[in-house]
Order: sequence, then C-alpha cells, then structure tokens
Amino acid sequence: MKVVTTKKLHLFAGRHNVELTALVGEHLGVQVSEAHLGQFANGETHCRFTESVRGFDVFIVQSHGEYEGRSVNDAIMEHLIMVDAARRASAKRITAVMPFYGYGRQDRKSEGREPITARLVADLFAAAGASRLVSIDLHSGQIQGFFNGPVDHLTAMPVLVDRLRALGDDLVVVSPDAGRVKVAERYSQQLGADLAIVHKRRTVGQKNVVEAKDIVGEVEGRRCVLIDDMIDTAGTICQAAELLVDRSALEVTAAATHGVFSDPAVDRLKNSVLDRVIVTDTLPMGPEKQFDKLEVLSVAPLIAAAVRALFEDTSVSQIFDGHNQS
Repeated sequence: MKVVTTKKLHLFAGRHNVELTALVGEHLGVQVSEAHLGQFANGETHCRFTESVRGFDVFIVQSHGEYEGRSVNDAIMEHLIMVDAARRASAKRITAVMPFYGYGRQDRKSEGREPITARLVADLFAAAGASRLVSIDLHSGQIQGFFNGPVDHLTAMPVLVDRLRALGDDLVVVSPDAGRVKVAERYSQQLGADLAIVHKRRTVGQKNVVEAKDIVGEVEGRRCVLIDDMIDTAGTICQAAELLVDRSALEVTAAATHGVFSDPAVDRLKNSVLDRVIVTDTLPMGPEKQFDKLEVLSVAPLIAAAVRALFEDTSVSQIFDGHNQS
C-alpha cells in the first residue's frame, strides 16, 4: 500500500492577541481556525477544535500578556491548554508562537532562593506537547536553550529600523543601560548612526526601581533613539529621556519591541519629555494603553514569513539575514 500525503496547515489564535493572528493569516493567505475557547463557571479554561487537526502542522499564536481582565498567567495557561488539545487530537507538529514570551525576565537567579521561571515556562510547553517554540526579541538569548527542542528567535529590528530611518539623519542610538548595548549597537550599524549609553543603577531588592546617572557618548543637538526590548513601567526610558534632554538632545524617541505598559507607564510616557514612543503589536494595545505619542507597528509580516518557512522546511534565519542570531 502506498499513500501520497500533502502537508496541511492550521493556524489558531489565543484570546490575548486575536488581531495579530488575523493579520498573520492574511499575509499567509489562510483562515484562522476556530479554537472555541471559553470559561467554566469556576474560571477554568476550555478549548475544543471543531475541525480535525490529525496530521496537520498546527501553529498556535498567543501573546503572554494581560488583556481584558485576563492576566499573563491566564494567557500562558490558555496557550498550554490549546497545545495539549492539538497533541491529543493527533496533530503532526505543534508550534507554539509566542510573540511575547511570558516570564522572560526571570531567566536566572539574581538573588538567593529565587526561581528561574523562564525555564519553567519552557518546560511546561514541552510537557504540553509543543514541538517547537517561536518568539520575538527574547529578553535574554539564553532562553533558547531552556526548551529541549527547536526555538526560532525572531527579531522586530527590520520593522523598527524602517520606521527609524524616516526620522532623518544625524541619529544617535542610545542604550538605556549596559545590558542593552549589544542590541543598540546592532541598530546603530543598521541605521549608520552613532552609539551612546546611559549608565544607570538598579536598587538592590526593589523591582522596577532604577536611577539614570550619566551619558557616555555625544548627544548634544542630535536626534536620539532609545532602544530596548520592552517598555514595562517606563521608569528606565523616562529617566533616560530626561537625562538626554538635560544634555541638550534635539529630540528623543523611544523604540521597543514589546509595549507591556504596566501601571503607571502610560501616565509616565504621556507626561515625559519623549517626542514619540514606537512599539510593535506583539502585545495588544487596548484603549487604556493608547496615547498621542504612541506609534504601533505590526510584526505580522515577520511572523507570517517565519511560519511559512517552518511549514515549508526552509531557513528562518535567512529572512533576517542572520541578525536574529546575534
């Protein structure tokens, strides 16, 4: 007996970034399949795929952030449940696409008796049945080694660089702290811009408390772009922007892949000296996170290109000319 099979793809969306998944589907030319997600009376999540996924390549997209009263923990649990449902329905290969990787900042022990929660999240997806993980601009590259299987680390740099080029000449790319220098250097090379660094000090034992101290580099009379992987409470970005303005920067733009915007980020950014804040749609930007200075760019074309490459078993790194491996 000889059976000739063709590869088949299913794209599913978790409830924490339906809009982004729909855009990915448009770029791929496929319809987002119905996952029928809901809640039981006690708050437990239920999922049931109404279409067969047996023998399919299944891609399940979910951003690990809070949305419409549901927490990052709800997002991760929902993602895991969808992966488990696909595995038990005999999907051939299951790829968990997480534009924003939950708990990515907890990638090592910085103090005694702390968890490494980024590793725990990777282990949970392996246990649920994910064959592969896809994420964008992980907080730390070492997270790729936490999952015992392929991890495709994408970067939003092509999308952000295209927008930043429109700001004009004489740009200075500014790293908000020493830990982001390598990322800022890559952006400066792509933009043909100079590089500057903000020296800051983080208060030991206090989360989200930082103090900007000084600038290394020439920023006077220049257009400055603060580059980071995420903006959470916006304390670091706003302090760095104030320091740049104090050093006579002509204008200051903040650009980051992930707009987490935990309270009081929106108020801080609205009232800051920043001229504009540019993020991508890896996390949904609800009405409560909108403000005049905000620009949101879409990473849907990048995710769609990666999904297509994985489905066709071609190179993902080639899409980014290897910059996603840096």
